[in-house]
Amino acid sequence: MHTLTDDETVSCMVPIPAGTVDLRDDRRGARWQEEIEPFLLARHPVTVGQHRAVTGTDADPAVPDALPLTSISWLDAVDLCNRFSARAGLAPVYSHDVRSGEVVRDPDSDGYRLPTEAEWQYACKAGTTGYRYGEIDDIAWYEGNSGGRVHESGAKTPNAWGLHDMLGNVWEWCWDLYDEEVYGAYRTFRGGGWAESERGCGATVRRRSHPTFAIDDLGLRLARGVR
Repeated sequence: MHTLTDDETVSCMVPIPAGTVDLRDDRRGARWQEEIEPFLLARHPVTVGQHRAVTGTDADPAVPDALPLTSISWLDAVDLCNRFSARAGLAPVYSHDVRSGEVVRDPDSDGYRLPTEAEWQYACKAGTTGYRYGEIDDIAWYEGNSGGRVHESGAKTPNAWGLHDMLGNVWEWCWDLYDEEVYGAYRTFRGGGWAESERGCGATVRRRSHPTFAIDDLGLRLARGVR
C-alpha cells in the first residue's frame, strides 16, 4: 500500500458539497437541522509524520510516520491547524482572546481548521441515512478487530465521498463545545477509536473531553472553508 507523504496528505482535501444534516442532543432531548456550506475535509486523519514535519518535534521516535496522530489535546490541535496554515502560506483560523483567554475562530480565514460537529457528521454519512456508512468490519478499526492498537489510515473501505476512517481507528476533535451549560469548556470529539466498542462507532455518537486533555485514541482531521 502506498503511504501518503506529508505534503500529499495535506493537499488531499476532499470537496464536500452543500447540504443539510440532522443533529441531536440526547441529554437535552433536542433535535435540529443545520445547513452545511461547501467545505474541504482531509481524506485521512493527521498522521504522526505530518506532526513531525510541521512542528519539528518527535515525542516518540519509535512510532511510524504513517500512523494517525493521537494523544493530542484540543488546544494543541487548534495550534497544529495554525501551523499547517502557516506552512501552506494561509491565514491562521485561530487566535487567543487576550481578555478571556479563549480560542477565537476567524470565519473569513482560508486556513486549516477543525470541522464543526455538523460538518463532521454530514461528511461521515456522505449521503447515507444509517448509523454507519457500511459494515463495521469493512470500514473501521474498533475493539473487535484492532488488536488493541491504532492502524495506518486507509486500510479500510472509505465512505461514498472517499473519506477513510471516519469511523474507528482514532476519534477526531471537532470545534464545538459539548454542552457549555453542564460541562463548561469541554469540547466534542466524534467517530470512535481502536479501543471503542462496536456500538460506539457510529455517525451520531458524541463524546467530550477537557480541551487540555490528551487521549491515546483521539486525534484530528483537517478541514478548510471554500472561498
